[in-house]
Order: sequence, then C-alpha cells, then structure tokens
Amino acid sequence: MTEPTTHRVLVVDDEADITALVAYHLAKAGYRVATAAGFVFSRCTHPRSPPKNLFPKEGRKPMPFSIRRVLGVAVAATAAGAGPLAAQGRQAPQVTVGGVVYTQYVYQLKDSVDHKNSFDITRAYVNVLGKFSDGVGTRVTADIYRNPNATDSSLSYRLKYAFATYTPQGSPLTYKAGLIHTPWLDWEEALWDYRMQGTMAMDRAGYLSAADLGVGVDGKWMADKVNFQVTVVNGRFYSKPGNTEGKDALARISVRVLDTDDSSRVGGLRVTVYAGYGRAVRGDRNRYIALVSYRSKQFTLAGEAAATQDSLQGTTNGHVYSAFGVYKLPDSKVAIIGRVDVTHKQSGATDKQTRFIGGASYQLSPNWRLLADWDYANYQSDALNAANYATRSQALFQTQFTF
Repeated sequence: MTEPTTHRVLVVDDEADITALVAYHLAKAGYRVATAAGFVFSRCTHPRSPPKNLFPKEGRKPMPFSIRRVLGVAVAATAAGAGPLAAQGRQAPQVTVGGVVYTQYVYQLKDSVDHKNSFDITRAYVNVLGKFSDGVGTRVTADIYRNPNATDSSLSYRLKYAFATYTPQGSPLTYKAGLIHTPWLDWEEALWDYRMQGTMAMDRAGYLSAADLGVGVDGKWMADKVNFQVTVVNGRFYSKPGNTEGKDALARISVRVLDTDDSSRVGGLRVTVYAGYGRAVRGDRNRYIALVSYRSKQFTLAGEAAATQDSLQGTTNGHVYSAFGVYKLPDSKVAIIGRVDVTHKQSGATDKQTRFIGGASYQLSPNWRLLADWDYANYQSDALNAANYATRSQALFQTQFTF
C-alpha cells in the first residue's frame, strides 16, 4: 500500500535549543523535519517528550526564554497549517501524449497477372490528453491515414477527436462537447480488440463513423454493469463535417447480465442495443443494432444484427450481420481470431457480400502486437465476384504498436 505523502521541513536557527523546540512540534504534527544540525524527526521517530536544556548558556544574552518559546511555537503552528492548505489547492494540469500505429503487408492472392503486394501504414493516431481540476478533461487526436483521393502517395492528416469533458464530483455522468466519440464503434472496437485488422462491419459498409461533431453524455453504474452513451451530432461523420441539413440522435446502452473475470465496460455476458435516428431535409437515416457478447480474459464471442433505413433517393432498407471471436491460448502470447460479416444494403437486391476473416496474433510485448490473417470476400452474384476478383482474397501481415 502506498504511504501518504509527508511534507518535509528544514529548520535552521543559530540557537540549538530553539531549533530542537520547533523541530519537535513540527514532527509531532506529522512532518518530516531536518535541522541544520542534521537531526531528522518523523511521524514515527519524533521524541516522546520535549527537548530539555532549553535555557540560555552563561555569558550570552539571547532573547528571553518565554519570548523565544512563543515565537518557536508560532513558527511551528504556522508551518503545520501550510501543508493542509497546500493539499487543498487545485489539481495541477496533467497532459499526456501517446499514440497507436497500424502497419501491414498485403498480398493479393487472386491477382495472378500483376501479383500486387505492398507495405503500408494504414492508420496512425496521435493522442493528446489533458486532465484538469474540477472534473474537466480534454482530448485531441490526430488521424494520419491513406487518402484514396490524394494525387500522390503521401499520407493525409485530419482531426478525429477534439473535445472537452466535464465529470461532476461523485457523478456517474461525463458530459462531452466537440468532435466526440459516437456511441457504437468505439465501444464495439474495444470488445473486438483487433481494429488493426480493419474496420467493423457497420463502419466498412459506410453506415457509421467513430466520431462526429456534437454534444453527448456517457454514464456508468455498478462498476460498468450498466453503461450508456447518448449524443446529438451532425450526422455527416468526422471525415465530412461540412454543412448539414439536420442532426442525428444516437444512443447505446449495454447491460452485463453475467460477470466474468473481465470487469471492463465490455467484459462479461452482455446485451447491448443501439439506435440512431437522423432527420435531414432529403430524408431519414436510421440505424438499429442489437448485440449479444461474452468476454473473459481468455476468449471473446459476439454476434450482432443491424437494420438500416435511408431515404435520400427513395427508401433503402439494409441489413448487416456480424459474428466474431477471439481465443487466447492459455499461458501463451498467441491468440486465434475469426470473424464473418454479411452486408445486404438493399432488401430484395442481388448485392449481398459475405466477408470471412481468420488469423493468429502474437503479443510480442505490451506495446507491440503482430497479426497474420486471411481476408476473403464472396459476393452474391458472379458479376460482382468478377468485378472484385483481384482484391477479394488477401493474405496480410499486420502490426499494431502503441507509445
């Protein structure tokens, strides 16, 4: 157990008896005291009785003892009051900088003509976190990414998060404003824990984004047995802030119905639901998701079903299904991962895509993870399979490192 911080005081006086008297009272008040003579008093070792021989020596004309004693005790009392007052001061600002980088090597298995393969940095994030007094915090995250619309091979930069938070003392609620997390993807990525492989099903299909401009509130109770998030945002994603015709109201609530040895916000047997309602001048954009998950320190299992409604140019009703799992081998740094995503963007249309992901990871160090995996997409029609033939089967070697 960490011992409480003890303030240190140095006492210096040309009279040894005054030095000893002041040191005695300070030590009795709980300070660690050092004197010019090198004596050290502490909470545990201060003398059990006041120092003796506190009278002036012959031949000297020091200040009368009564005055000296009063002044000495006054100094000790003043110093004793300074520590608690300092402790009551506001928390000093704390700013930390960190980041995460995703790299990969990809080989197109079906490209028998060009045999395309490449090394790349698929994503890099730099996080600057601030923690201040009165429950105020900040976060700014830079997103360095591969821009498919760039005219050269340079990586592009944009903000992913830039917001302030406020958590009242003793409150389970945290309020946010700015470029904030949206309720679903950040939570699901924490459950899956392999964002390094690629985006989640709803993100990959273009239905959701991890961040947007707006305001929100997070809450949790009973050690994350229940956690939720509600936001009101532009609805155009952080990558396309621009002007918006309307706003989106998004909400997620997750309930842990059975405990495991993972007590995090995604741990245990959980039931989680999400709803997003957007009303724009040109039509609706609604999203509904239900997910059941089980997570312990050894393995993760999850299954979700989502329904989408868009009416920008006529009603579009889509469905997305995803199931994934992670198994960590006992007493090993190796884990096996698997995932299946089914995307059907228009009911009744021949547009269904099924994606299979499988691989093995190795935790080289707490900051560096390696992943070898296979990513295969199968389409409902022969025409779609032919159109995506060169890229629908990929062998990847991917890494994630944090700092």
